[in-house]
Amino acid sequence: MPYVETRIEVDAPAQAVYELAKDQERFPQFMPDVESVTVLRRQADGVVSHWKTLVEEAPIEWTEEDRFDDAALRIDYKLIDGDLDKFEGAWTFEHRDGVTHVVLGVDYDFGVPTLAELIGPTLEKKVRENSAMMLAALKREAEQR
Repeated sequence: MPYVETRIEVDAPAQAVYELAKDQERFPQFMPDVESVTVLRRQADGVVSHWKTLVEEAPIEWTEEDRFDDAALRIDYKLIDGDLDKFEGAWTFEHRDGVTHVVLGVDYDFGVPTLAELIGPTLEKKVRENSAMMLAALKREAEQR
């Protein structure tokens, strides 16, 4: 399965950046490719949410479960249902050297081996670009607070 990891440094406290990342319903306000995030169920340690996004103007939808580890400043997410066969990973937030280091890992699979062979590198590039866009938007929003 392809795995993409994207990193960014944010000039804001780790706890504040983590709390912003947990507030996924706000993502469409500052992330251009995220059309909507609807929380379907809140749990003590996370949420189940439905996402609508655009990748190269193509709509992609999925439902995921997010687990929040407040002590470790970590969000683990996993696909429940949607346009991919596999879509899971983690956000981590660590304050060091005066900034917050945010890492977004994405493990994904379209579930169509021939499609992966044909457009695998293009798809990986799009996942990497989309992850970088999300982190850049999170950085802008966190640093403006």
